[in-house]
Amino acid sequence: MTKEMVSAIEPLIPSLRRYARALMQDRSSADDLVQDCLERAIGHWHQRQNGEDARAWIFTILHNLAMTRLRRSTRRPMHLALDDVDPGSLTSPAAQEDGLRHRDLLAALAKLPEEQRTVLLLVSVEDLSYAAAARVLDVPIGTVMSRLSRARERLARLMSADPPSIQSSPYLRSVK
Repeated sequence: MTKEMVSAIEPLIPSLRRYARALMQDRSSADDLVQDCLERAIGHWHQRQNGEDARAWIFTILHNLAMTRLRRSTRRPMHLALDDVDPGSLTSPAAQEDGLRHRDLLAALAKLPEEQRTVLLLVSVEDLSYAAAARVLDVPIGTVMSRLSRARERLARLMSADPPSIQSSPYLRSVK
């Protein structure tokens, strides 16, 4: 590995892990995905175009690997042994308000269509430019902008939706 490669790849690892976790919605699958992505990036580093943005190139690899895995997982159900389940997933969610907002945000993100969610994550969370996100997703920049706009609108609607009201007991009055 060259110093150039290490200096380009190493700072991206936290962002890659964050994006992978958002896509895969499972910590161990996301870590496996990032590992595979880094192996491919290192193995194919010489194939990268001169002057090509390494960040967008590596995120493209990660995105394509994730989409392939997600397509495969819809074809067959996932089986987990109880011993393989992350103990953190067996705990109850935090009762604090921030924890509830975080949960609501993740739930709202999960309700977004895949193409809107990926654009929103790449631009808003990973701070990729519209042009870089367009290269990662292999779509025109106008498509990125419209998907991002629709994703933001829909996420705002989902987050501002009032929870269903809890009906209180009917008002009782005394009869004389």
